[in-house]
Amino acid sequence: MQATDKPRQPIAEAAKGKTLINRRKLLAMIPLSDRTIFNLEQRGEFPRRFALTSRNVVWDLAEIEEWIEARKSSGEQARRPGIV
Repeated sequence: MQATDKPRQPIAEAAKGKTLINRRKLLAMIPLSDRTIFNLEQRGEFPRRFALTSRNVVWDLAEIEEWIEARKSSGEQARRPGIV
């Protein structure tokens, strides 16, 4: 590890004091498909999920709410794929 690298925090410590939501709650807030959310995450356009267990992933509610507010205030229209 280099001097400029931050040590990684354990997940439980990183999540301390945060409200976490599961996939069901996320999909109730964000009416997008699982695949669309995954693609947005991969492009860095959506908050990243993290695993609590090998079968359970969660998102930070505050990050999701910030993303929603940023989308609302940007005024940017989503582009449809394939249309130039």
